[in-house]
Amino acid sequence: MAALDAWLVFEDEAGFSMTPPTTRTWSRRGHTPVIRVRGRSRRRLSVAALACYKSGEPSRLIYRPCPDARPDGRKSFSWKDYHDLLQTAHQQLGGPIVLVWDNLNTHLTAGMRRYIADRDWLTVFQLPPYAPYDAPPRPIVPSPTLTI
Repeated sequence: MAALDAWLVFEDEAGFSMTPPTTRTWSRRGHTPVIRVRGRSRRRLSVAALACYKSGEPSRLIYRPCPDARPDGRKSFSWKDYHDLLQTAHQQLGGPIVLVWDNLNTHLTAGMRRYIADRDWLTVFQLPPYAPYDAPPRPIVPSPTLTI
């Protein structure tokens, strides 16, 4: 990274349900508790974020929300949304980017691969689909004070 003078960028996405969870609570016998919740809806919110690091620079977080009310009916990010997010990050960071992300199907589309190939300032590393622990698993040893 230092030889490239590039930003190390980790990308991930998350989805949030805006519907409040239903719960139970205690009350006196015969008095059913009423819990009022505002803003009931079946909406979702997706967020993609870039955690950006470079030696000698303050770290940065660049994110973009994606509400579910989209004209195309899509409820998550498309490859064009990731294209826009990476373009914004490149403008804000002002240098080359080494991007590390997972194997989300949107990251692997033909349009995204073409976008990455056309940008000399962007180097992408895919995380493996499964990363085992570095240390081998330890056997479970019963405690001498354990009674069965």
